[in-house]
Amino acid sequence: MTRMSEKAPLLGQAAYVQRLPRDPALGSHFARVWSHAVPQGASGLSAIVPDGCADLIWFGGRLYIAGPDRQAKIEHVPPGADVIGLRFRPGAAAGWLGTNAADLVDARLLLDDVWGPAAARLAAWIGEADGMEEAMRRLEHGLAERAPQAGPPDDLARAIFTRIGSRRDFSQPVMAMLGDAFGLSERSVRRRCMEAFGYGPKTLDGILRFQRFLRLAARAGNVGIADLAADAGYADQPHLTRDARRLAGLTPAALRQQFASSAPA
Repeated sequence: MTRMSEKAPLLGQAAYVQRLPRDPALGSHFARVWSHAVPQGASGLSAIVPDGCADLIWFGGRLYIAGPDRQAKIEHVPPGADVIGLRFRPGAAAGWLGTNAADLVDARLLLDDVWGPAAARLAAWIGEADGMEEAMRRLEHGLAERAPQAGPPDDLARAIFTRIGSRRDFSQPVMAMLGDAFGLSERSVRRRCMEAFGYGPKTLDGILRFQRFLRLAARAGNVGIADLAADAGYADQPHLTRDARRLAGLTPAALRQQFASSAPA
């Protein structure tokens, strides 16, 4: 198996350990609980790929909000550090943070700025946990206590996200597809997407297409990159390559290598 360079950024999807939230109060608000332990000797560089969602993250004794991104972010986490987080479901972040996604695009904010001292108290309690799994449970428990205050997620936003993410026919423009599916004007579609995801439907369509490629690449075996590009909905391999460099900062071949390197022996 090829070993990845210790200088190369590590793709988040290939590095994170993920599971569903275990507290039933969180299931409609958060899609995944995830953790990332940076090994000693690693570069500590992570390639954060846009996915149309925001995350609530505990790192270095503080709680942060990572807003939805428009392009790759290369972030540094010191070797030996632990990071845990929960990924908001589409349209769910606004009820927890009191703002829409357009105000959070490409942002990294302290949760203290939103929740005040309550965020610092929760972060400190998480920091006292004995190990990563206990810290994840404490984060879930603290959020479950606040869930009633968040209100219900935006069902239309989730439906839009699902419709875009599952489409296979790219002959119809995404704006027209959504208008037909939900009986909305183009202006309404754009406004709802900006509020829920921080960008318009065309940008979200490109991000979710690339996420589809990543899922295919993670289990592709010997399937060629050109075939993966076609299966994901790209016009051709150069189209995929341009998106990979913009959205992940890596080539499709480098992404496949990372998935292969992280696969169980």
